Amino acid sequence: MIKVRNKTKAVWLLMLTLLICSAQLKADDEITFTAKAPSSVIMGGQFEVAYTINTNKVNDFRAPSFDDFDVLIGPSRSVQSYTSIVNGKTSHVNNMTYTYILMPRKEGTYKLPGASVSIKGKSYTSNALSIKVLPDDGSSNQSSSSRGRNQQDVSRSSNQVTGKDIFLVGQLSKTKASEQEAVLLTYKLYVASVSVSSIRPVKIPDFNGFHSQELDLSNSNRWDLENYKGRNYRTAVLQQVVLFPQRSGQINIEPAEYEVAIEQPMEFEDPFDAFFNMQSSTTIRKKIVSPAISLNVDALPAGKPLDFSGGVGNFSLTSSISTNEIKANEAVTIKLVLSGTGNMKLISSPEIDFPSDFEVYDPKVEDQFRLTAQGLTGNRVIEYLAIPRHEGNFKIPAIQFSYFDLKSKSYKTLRTNEFSLKVTKGAAGSSTSTGGVVSNYTNKEDLKILGEDIRFIKLNDVKLHPRDQFIHGTLTYRLMYIIPLILFVVLLAFNAKRAKENSNIALMRTKKANKVARARMKNAEKLLKEGNKSQFYDEVLRALWGYISDKLTIPLSKLSKDNIEEELTKYGVENELTNQFINTLNECEFAKFAPGDDNQAMDKVFKQATELIGRMEDVIKH
Repeated sequence: MIKVRNKTKAVWLLMLTLLICSAQLKADDEITFTAKAPSSVIMGGQFEVAYTINTNKVNDFRAPSFDDFDVLIGPSRSVQSYTSIVNGKTSHVNNMTYTYILMPRKEGTYKLPGASVSIKGKSYTSNALSIKVLPDDGSSNQSSSSRGRNQQDVSRSSNQVTGKDIFLVGQLSKTKASEQEAVLLTYKLYVASVSVSSIRPVKIPDFNGFHSQELDLSNSNRWDLENYKGRNYRTAVLQQVVLFPQRSGQINIEPAEYEVAIEQPMEFEDPFDAFFNMQSSTTIRKKIVSPAISLNVDALPAGKPLDFSGGVGNFSLTSSISTNEIKANEAVTIKLVLSGTGNMKLISSPEIDFPSDFEVYDPKVEDQFRLTAQGLTGNRVIEYLAIPRHEGNFKIPAIQFSYFDLKSKSYKTLRTNEFSLKVTKGAAGSSTSTGGVVSNYTNKEDLKILGEDIRFIKLNDVKLHPRDQFIHGTLTYRLMYIIPLILFVVLLAFNAKRAKENSNIALMRTKKANKVARARMKNAEKLLKEGNKSQFYDEVLRALWGYISDKLTIPLSKLSKDNIEEELTKYGVENELTNQFINTLNECEFAKFAPGDDNQAMDKVFKQATELIGRMEDVIKH
């Protein structure tokens, strides 16, 4: 018996080893080789180009030619190996990174070809890079005397942030368009010489006169460098909306409004004040408004086809029929696929002129498109179902689709081929009313079968009861009135209790503080897994500040690092825990823009924030 158990254990160990080895071999086969560098740099500044491959078995690494750049350092090689366990799934990571420190030689936009490596006799190439070199605006090359004067100016007006330091711009991809033509609106934030810790929308335009759809920016890299009117700015795309103008003429777009939190260092004339004051910065909240913009819209030209669909863009049309020969009372399906880019959500589907004795159902429409800067791109699949009732040879005429083509600025009509359908005599009493094909088309109340005068309604045995033998007067009849009455009273009492609790806003905020904070931290964990650094730190800051605001029932606008210690002390929070809370806030704000290992820093901040919320929940009781 013992031998059998030992053999079973050995078999299981062998299978486990084979599984691990096969997983490792599969991981080795999935080679990823990526290049990473900033998209914009400043002339005279240094920047880093890193080539990372997910294996340490590299035989030959060859970098591209850096003809337009000076190589200051590189290549420096580093190896990163670790094991991660996520949701019970273990993964082993072995990354090798080759890093170069470069300096641009002149302004312009340059292309860096991909680097190449050889692994086990196979050659791999990384992605190419595009780097824009901006002119130096002189802000980083000041003399010591000018820097001293600037510091004095800052000490005199440290809380003054002008419209040249931070502002919002709304940009249209084009200033003139046709009706229903897609136009991309981008709201971009420009920041210079100030540190922004949070951004909150206050007012977004209604986009009257447009059909609007917002682009998803959750996975995009928001911050970049841009030279605007001779000055270098850090820029962030806050929102992108695709607009489809619904009328001609000039359409005005209202200004957008955002609130930004700006962190500014505190200046002290007395060095002792600076030494003993732990608060090194102050938060300034400033509202920024984008300038009003307008779009000139041309009306669609005269001469619209009678079957004009309202489509504006570039489209193609294909069609197919399920069969060319069926029996009477069976279903036939014609499938249209409309492909292209434009205002696909706003166009009307083509119509098919079926023979008169065909029973026709409303088309089944399935949209398979995605939103891009040029409009909606993809397919609209339309299925038409019809049932011929008599035998014969029928022609289904060609299907037409007319639209306005933006490239040629003219109307175009697409046509499919006509279909020939042979209908033979069906079996007596045949019907598709219970068939799976027709089950998806429910616009008809019934499927009638022509030629039948009488249809049976019920064939099972029917039990009849005398008129005086009914439910009236029985116990069941009484309970039908008593039970709803009891449920109504209970529901009334429950609603009164809920209304009383909801009227105490402070109590409700306190009760929900932990739940709301946990939900935000869960969202932050998702951003952590995606490697979305900027949004991760924003979400953690919202979770921490929001939790304290809800728990202490203090508006968020009245909370700051200056008074948070005093407020927490009132609720019995120890100084050590308060200091950890403030340090986590500072570390979160610093790590948001700090270089280095993003994953390790994000993991550390996530664990600290989660632990802090749990400890605060144990201490602050109401």
